Parts: sequence; C-alpha cells; structure tokens
Amino acid sequence: MAETAIFTTTTTQLEGDPPVEAVTPAQRRARFFSSANAFNLKLAAVPRARFDTPLAAALDPVAGSGLHAMDQSAVLDCPFPATTPLVLARYARIAAGDTLETAFRASGEVHYVIRGSGETKIGNETIAWGPGDVMVLPGGHAVSHRAATEPAVLWCVTNEPALAFEKLNPPVPGAAAIEAVHYPAAEIDRQIEILLDQSMRADQAGVALIFSSERTADSRNAMPSLTLAFNTLQPGTHQRAHRHNSAAITLCVDGEGCFSMIDGERIDWAPHATMVTPPGEVHSHHNGGTRLARFLIVQDGGWHYHARTMGFEFAE
Repeated sequence: MAETAIFTTTTTQLEGDPPVEAVTPAQRRARFFSSANAFNLKLAAVPRARFDTPLAAALDPVAGSGLHAMDQSAVLDCPFPATTPLVLARYARIAAGDTLETAFRASGEVHYVIRGSGETKIGNETIAWGPGDVMVLPGGHAVSHRAATEPAVLWCVTNEPALAFEKLNPPVPGAAAIEAVHYPAAEIDRQIEILLDQSMRADQAGVALIFSSERTADSRNAMPSLTLAFNTLQPGTHQRAHRHNSAAITLCVDGEGCFSMIDGERIDWAPHATMVTPPGEVHSHHNGGTRLARFLIVQDGGWHYHARTMGFEFAE
C-alpha cells in the first residue's frame, strides 16, 4: 500500500518573529514579518488643527523670552516634538532688549517676523529684521535672535522631526545645503504686486509667491525638504479645492473674514494663528472679507517632489 504524504498547516503568521536558529548577536537581532501583515501599519492620522494656546502664550505682553511649540507628537505617537510627522512649528517670543538663543537639530529653519524688530546672528552673518520679514537659515548653527526696544514674536518652522525620525545629526556649520537668506517685507510686497498684475492660468492652484534661493532655485524650494510660499486670495473669492500628499502648515497673516474647508470641516482663520492641513485631504481657502488675504505656507513638499509622490490634483 502506497504511503500517503501528510501536510500540516499552521495558523501562525510571522509577526516580528525572531530567527528559528541564531548564533551571533547580529543574527539574534533579526525579525521577520509576512506580506499578510507587514504593510498594514496602523498609524494615527495627522490631525487638522488650529493652534490658539501657543499663540496666546507668545503674544502675552508680560511673558518672557521663550519658544512655544505647536506639538502634536502625543496624537501622532511620535517620541519627539512634531507638528506634522516631518515638520515642527513654533512661536518664538523675545522680550524687549533680550536675546533668544537656539540650536535646533535641523538641516534648516524658516522664520517669519510677526511683530517687533531686531537682529539675528548666525555664523559670521548678522541679519537685521522687522515686521513681515522672512528668513531661511541653514541648520547646524547656534543662532541668536535679539529684539530691539519692543518685544518681538517670530514664527519658526524646522524639519527637526525628519532628522529625529532617522536619529540624524544636523550638518556641521558651513556644510548645510543652504545659506542664510533674508527676504525683507518691502521686497516681498513688491514681488506680490508683480504677481497680482499677471493673469492667472486655468491650471494654477492660486496666486502665490514661492521663496527660493541661489542654491535651491532649480527645485523652487526654500530648503531641499521644505517649500515656502506666500499665498494670496482676493476678496470674495476662494481657492479651488485640491489635495496633495504633502502636509501644510499655514500662518494666517492677513485674513479677516477668511476660513478654510478641510475635508468638510470649516476652520476659521484668526490673526497669526497656525493651521495644519493633513496630507491627502481635500481643502480650499475662502476670503469672505474686503481685503486681500495673505497666508504663509510651509510644506514638506521637497521630500515629495524628490520622491515623485506629490500627488497634486484639483477636486473641483
């Protein structure tokens, strides 16, 4: 009588299993998953948000110098501060005549002057700034921001979470991909006026001034990983609903009567409030006021452009 082969099956899936046999420490560190579960990661969604508490703390007239982070790491389940998975935004308050020193673990940083005047020292450069100025600074430096005779408030955005995720160090001084760049408010206004005089194309997402530099002009980015744009919106109009895979962090600069719709939720603007538009969510911006709306947006778009994953498309 012929023998019958008996095959047994197991219901156990590989779920981070260690090796069956391992001899060396390097072998014992191995773990194995199967395609049935390895790609089904359950991560917390990036929350849409408007941050009022950090702004109020930064604008408190009796507050001292300090940083006020818009930190969503608890919701994102990140072991490091983060506004979105790859970007961290803060307000910086600098008391009159005081100096605020920072050394962010980032490859670069973006600053917008909400109020006040003063100067920033980085390496051997000193940048004198006033309300409405924008600065993009290389990472790897100790930076000092000094306010003049009145308190100053800056909006600061970095890619610290991206470096923290990989446990990377910032570049050594002088080795960053960018140099310090200063965009004075008067020049920004001139460039926006040039844009507003131009006709808008049908495939254009809006009327926005894109910030770049000598080193990053080919990519149109402010930093290799981050894009920076000053968007505008005429009274009584709205920006066409659209989506993209980059997360957006928006500072409301001038926006009386404005609001955003993000996946069906209305978020009203407030002066100098910061909002988060999560990646992939359909959103539009609406100006119900009587003045030109202006809003500064940082996105982790540099990553997506480089990876060919921006995924921009109109939804109307």
